[in-house]
Amino acid sequence: MTIGHAAFRLDGQVAVITGAARGMGARTVEEFVALGARVIAVDVLDQDGQALCQRLGEHVIFRHLDVTDEAAWHDFAAGISAHWGPIDTLVNNAGILHVASALELEREAFERVIAVNLYGPWLGIKHLAPDMQRRRRGSIINVASAAALVGMNGIAAYSASKWALRGLSRTAAMELGPSGVRVNTVCPGGIDTPMANPTGRPRDQLDADYAGQALPRIGRPEEVARLCAFLACEASSYLCGSEIAVDGGMTLGTRIDHILRDQPK
Repeated sequence: MTIGHAAFRLDGQVAVITGAARGMGARTVEEFVALGARVIAVDVLDQDGQALCQRLGEHVIFRHLDVTDEAAWHDFAAGISAHWGPIDTLVNNAGILHVASALELEREAFERVIAVNLYGPWLGIKHLAPDMQRRRRGSIINVASAAALVGMNGIAAYSASKWALRGLSRTAAMELGPSGVRVNTVCPGGIDTPMANPTGRPRDQLDADYAGQALPRIGRPEEVARLCAFLACEASSYLCGSEIAVDGGMTLGTRIDHILRDQPK
C-alpha cells in the first residue's frame, strides 16, 4: 500500500480540532484540509481563528468555544451536527502551559491548567463520542506530551494534566473501542509553537536546547499534524489505545557524546 492510497486520505470526513487557531492546532487543520476533510476549528482566539478560515476557505469554519465550559460543548455538539452532519474525528489539542515548580505553584493556576488540559478533552469526548458510538465509527486523538511519559521539572501542573490525560485516553479507548470508536494519544516533545517559543527565538537557538536528544533539534508543528492525520484515517484502523511519542527521541534519555570519545585508543 502506497502513501497515495485512499486509506491515507480523509475525503468526506468531518473533524473537530480544538486549540486550532495557531501552533500545532492550526497546522493540523491545514493537514486535514489538504487530505480532503472538512474541519470545525475551535478556539477562544477569535481573530486568529477567523484568519485561519479566511486563508483555508470553505472547507473550514471557526467556532468560539471554551473547552472547559460544558454547556458550551453541549450547544456546540447539537449545532455543528445540524450544520455539517456527524463528526468523524475529534482532535483534543487545546492546552495551556504554566511554568512553576510544585512548591511555587498557586492553586488557581493549577486548577486552570487541569481544566483546559484534562477537563477539556473529557468534555469533548463526553459530548461528541455518543454520536460516534451510534454510528459505530470514529477517531478521537488526545494530544498529551512527552511530559506525560517522563518526569520534567518546572511544569508541575502541565505534567500532572498530561499524565492524567493518558489515563483518560486509555479508559476511553477501552470503553469506546467495542463501538468502533478508536481513541489514541499523541505525545509531542518540544515543538516550535507560540506555547513553547513565546518570545519568537530563532530556530537555531531552539535547536541548541535539544542537542542531547536522539534527533538534536526542536520539532515542527507539521510533524505532529501528520501523525494526527494518520490516526484519523483508515490506514490506522487497528490502532486503539496507542500512545505515540513524536518527540525526536526526547523520552529515550540524554545522549552522552563523550562516552566513546574519551575511551583509550
